[in-house]
Amino acid sequence: MTYRAAFACLLLLAAGCASEPRQPPVPRDRAVLLPGSDGTTGALTVRQGGREVVLDSPYAAAAAGSDGTLQAGQADAAATRAEFASALQALPPAAASFVAYFVFGQDELTEESRKAIVPLLEEVARRPAPEITVTGHTDQVGAEHVNEALSLRRAERVKEMLVQRGVAAGRIVAVGRGSREPLVRTAEGVSEARNRRVEISVR
Repeated sequence: MTYRAAFACLLLLAAGCASEPRQPPVPRDRAVLLPGSDGTTGALTVRQGGREVVLDSPYAAAAAGSDGTLQAGQADAAATRAEFASALQALPPAAASFVAYFVFGQDELTEESRKAIVPLLEEVARRPAPEITVTGHTDQVGAEHVNEALSLRRAERVKEMLVQRGVAAGRIVAVGRGSREPLVRTAEGVSEARNRRVEISVR
C-alpha cells in the first residue's frame, strides 16, 4: 500500500467517525423536599416524561435516571445540606409572628402585651431589611363600622410604638380587619379578649 492509499484510508475512517450522531447527555435534574425552619414539611409534585412523583416527607427526592425517566428516592440529609449550603445560607429567614392584645373598646395594649414588644423589636433588629405587617382585629361587640375603625387604630398604635423605637415607618404596613376574622368564634355581641388583638408578621 502506498502512502497516498494509506492516507486516504485514514481520511475515510475519520469521516466515518465524524458522521456518527452524538447522543445528547441525559439531564440529571433533581428535586429534594427540605423541612421548614420549624420542622414542618409541605408537599411537592414533580412531573417528567408522563410520570408524576409526590414528595411529602423530609428529604424525599426525585431525579431523572440514566434513561431520562423520573425516579423517586430519599436524599441523605447531611449530604444535601452540605451540597446546597451556599443556596440555603442565601435564603431569607422564615417569617416570625407576634400577637398583642388590647383593652376592651380601646387602642391601648394590655399590660402583659406591652412586654411582648421587646422580643418583637429583637426580631426586627436581627433582619437587615425587615418587612412588617400589622393587622388589627376586634371582638364581636359593637357595630362593624365602629370595629373597622377601632381595629385600624390598634394596628396604627403598634406601628407608632415600633417607629418610636427606631423602626423605619416605610417598612411597616398597618391594616384593620374589624371583627371579620375572630381568633375565637363567638356570637354577635360577645366580648372575647383573645379577639381584641393585633397580629404582627416580620419577614
